[in-house]
Amino acid sequence: MPLFEYRGLTKAGKNVRGTIDIENARMAKLKLKKEGIYVIDLKDKSKAVKKKRGQRTKRVSSIPIKDLSNMTRQLATLLKAGIPLVDALSAVSEQTENESLSNIMAEVKNMVNEGAPLHRSLAKYPKAFDNIYVSMVEAGEMSGTLDVILLRLAEFKEAQNELSTKIRSAMIYPSLMFVFTGLILMGLFTFVIPKISQLFEESPDISLPWYSEVIFDLSGFLVDYWWALILIIFGLFTGFKVWKDSESGKPVWDAILLKLPIIGKLARMIAVSRFTRTLSTLLNGGVPMLTAMSIVRNVTNNEVLGKAIDEARENISEGESIAGPLKKSGEFPPLVIHMINIGEKTGELETMLNQVSDSYDFQVKSEVEGLTALLEPVMLIVMGGVIALIIFAVMIPMMDLMDIA
Repeated sequence: MPLFEYRGLTKAGKNVRGTIDIENARMAKLKLKKEGIYVIDLKDKSKAVKKKRGQRTKRVSSIPIKDLSNMTRQLATLLKAGIPLVDALSAVSEQTENESLSNIMAEVKNMVNEGAPLHRSLAKYPKAFDNIYVSMVEAGEMSGTLDVILLRLAEFKEAQNELSTKIRSAMIYPSLMFVFTGLILMGLFTFVIPKISQLFEESPDISLPWYSEVIFDLSGFLVDYWWALILIIFGLFTGFKVWKDSESGKPVWDAILLKLPIIGKLARMIAVSRFTRTLSTLLNGGVPMLTAMSIVRNVTNNEVLGKAIDEARENISEGESIAGPLKKSGEFPPLVIHMINIGEKTGELETMLNQVSDSYDFQVKSEVEGLTALLEPVMLIVMGGVIALIIFAVMIPMMDLMDIA
């Protein structure tokens, strides 16, 4: 059924806008007139959708996890109440505040109304709906438990969002301190020190210590070639990012990352948490084990762990358990292996995976909080030490200059 976007005036003269799902433009105007709305502009969004459907996927930006989880929960609630899928999709497309997601759901509704399965319609928008989402919806459609699966998906997305929010919030203060320190140092090197260095240039009898010369030379370089420094930093950052994302560089960087002190431990815990929670969600949703292992391979975002999961999947296909192959890889902590082993023996694998994920989420939160608590005094000490060194390098020659005067 076409979706019309309207703009109009109420009897009280108030501007209103919205969408209406109805057969044609004439019926849309009649319905709005009965509701006391004088139509100023009416557009058929579904026609634009059909013209651009082949190109739409490329232009859709990623959807915030919070908006996606809210929409998913709304859709699950409507289906659980017995509302037909097409009507439920129409309702969430109108209720969703995110414009991009609202447009996508309107297009998905039209495709489903034309007979396409929901999971195939969602798969046309990979930036909004990842493999996990599509696979879960497919399992829900095949098992007839779509409302239950969507509810689990909403909970899964909310858990993802909560962990990401905690990490971002914890890193705000250290990031601000780093930027603030950088600005102070740039100010000293580009404005204060050059003026002081002029005094010593006018007094050739003063012999500068080596550390003072280093400070003044560095200041002169920054004043004259600040643009070169920016280009060097940008070039190094871009080169590193290209290498890190390349097919040959990513496995090397991922291996290095896992071996780094503190950061490596944190990266491993985040990857394990994603692996266990995603696998639990997929298995709960009725996705077959081998398919689920193929999907969670990319969730870890680490090639070293991904390779271990690939090897485990091959062994599982030959009849082995999950815990054995993962243990052989040596990449997963003993607690994870132990809990998975218990889950397999007791038939409660999904529950055990969830418990592991909850445990690691808590550990990640504690580690991040501890790391940020440590970073604060360290950055203050480093900042104070650098500034003290600069002052020392400047003040010693200044005292010599005053003695000569």
